[in-house]
Amino acid sequence: MDYEAKEIHVGMADLKIAKAPVVLSSLGIGSCVGVILYYARAKIGGLAHIMLPDIEAVKNKANRGKFANTAIPDLLEKLEELGADRRFVRAKIMGGAHMFGFAKTNKVFNIGARNVEKVKEVLKSLKLKLVAEDTGGSYGRSLYFYLETGEVRVRTLAHGEKII
Repeated sequence: MDYEAKEIHVGMADLKIAKAPVVLSSLGIGSCVGVILYYARAKIGGLAHIMLPDIEAVKNKANRGKFANTAIPDLLEKLEELGADRRFVRAKIMGGAHMFGFAKTNKVFNIGARNVEKVKEVLKSLKLKLVAEDTGGSYGRSLYFYLETGEVRVRTLAHGEKII
């Protein structure tokens, strides 16, 4: 992997698209979910750092990148504008941790699990194939998406590093 490629950071409740050799990164993903969409033929992809499952559950709908049910379709649309064929776009997801002990037994408070569930539902509705995931647990993750290869390096403090 080219660790010297230009890195573009994707903050919380944001989404960005890029083309190889760029590296898209997002740091400190806890209960949020990092959603990666990748079109290998053109080495283009996008990353959304999703905070909440559903835009319909809130009054302020200004930031579509914050919600699974709006960020993922928006990310796909941007990739299609660059020439991606959705039939060949692949998804990877990371995050969705239960960061607070009391949240494990109460689904209302376990926003991580709700985020993962909604992300998978949206991917399925868009007919996007989920090819890899690193979700759950009770720890945060940082991710680095290498558009040259489609690989994602997932780093954690207590659980090491893996490539998915």
